[in-house]
Amino acid sequence: MNILLISRCPPFPLQFGDRLIPYHLAYELTERQHVIDLLAFYNSSEDVSNIPRYGRLFRAIRLIREPRRSGLDYLRRLSAPYFFPESEADAWSKPMWNAIRQRLTETHYDAIHVFGGIQVYEYRQLIQAYPNIIVPYESFSQYLESAIEPLAGRARLIKRLELSIARRYERKMFNGYDRVVVLADADAKTLQSLQPDLPLRVIPNGVDITYFSPSGQDPDFPTLTFVGNFAYEPNVDAALRLAKRIFPYVQHRVPGARLLLVGRAPPEALRALASDSIQVTGPVVDLRPYLDRTLIFVSALRIGAGLKNKLLEAMAMQKAIVATALSCDGIAVKNEQHLLIADSSDDIARAVVRLVKDGELRQRLGLAGRELVEKQYTWNRVGEQYEALYREVALARFKR
Repeated sequence: MNILLISRCPPFPLQFGDRLIPYHLAYELTERQHVIDLLAFYNSSEDVSNIPRYGRLFRAIRLIREPRRSGLDYLRRLSAPYFFPESEADAWSKPMWNAIRQRLTETHYDAIHVFGGIQVYEYRQLIQAYPNIIVPYESFSQYLESAIEPLAGRARLIKRLELSIARRYERKMFNGYDRVVVLADADAKTLQSLQPDLPLRVIPNGVDITYFSPSGQDPDFPTLTFVGNFAYEPNVDAALRLAKRIFPYVQHRVPGARLLLVGRAPPEALRALASDSIQVTGPVVDLRPYLDRTLIFVSALRIGAGLKNKLLEAMAMQKAIVATALSCDGIAVKNEQHLLIADSSDDIARAVVRLVKDGELRQRLGLAGRELVEKQYTWNRVGEQYEALYREVALARFKR
């Protein structure tokens, strides 16, 4: 098939979790002999310099600078007569509008894959004549609902206003697309509640089980680890919670316990916590050495939406895990079978101590987690599901 991918971001570097889907999906589809052209927004010179890292996956690549959009821009769009622009003049990104139109003029496409939400939904009018899917991958309303709970006062009021605007967008934004794909059932339910007629499909993320594989190495110390891009506020919230409220309890009961906070862009509030027992790494080239040093992977997330790849990677490395229920959204894990689920800080801390002291339980959970990702969460399986979905929407168009 000839496929046009219109993406909210380039597929590299992979330290940004939303780029895992376009990168690995392009790899899997290329392996199946499909041909993909890429049009993507970018935000930094690093994005452009990385094109050689993934160029072999695409027949053609064009990156376009993402336009700035203010809150006022979003409100104007809601009140405008053209929620879906019908011409270049009304689009937020005229260069992207023209680039899409040019590709459609020059090339026949069997399917068009739109990756992202608010950044790319507006090109529906251009691609309506083609089999198409849009992959917002998560519901922003679902994310905001989780973000409101820990807030108070003015911050809570502002977030509620954002939620109101997000819901108004998500009631309209995906109308007219052949299929709408998210990563987790929770996001699908939120979108369905806002727009009951959406043709929704849930396709989870995958993990590279060859790259992320258990080394069999035992850590030298009882080390807890959390991984995240700390430019993303929910990861900062989880890391601070882990370091300030959970780790001290563990330290008191497990002499020699250490904490690893791994990921790019740690803010000063995290860097200030570095000590003999807490390491804040900053960006790393390879996560695997840090996961090798891990006795227990801990995800104390309480804000967010979608599927958390950090859990899949730790499971693939056969690590024992303690995670909040929100961290597990979109992954078919069962408490006490694949990991331990706990939500309050005290319960998370007690679950960690339990795992530190019970080596047999750690091993059993680690093995079960690895087996689960091998069966259900490989990128090969994700590629199969998207390939089948392209054919499904193409056939439905043919039958009209």
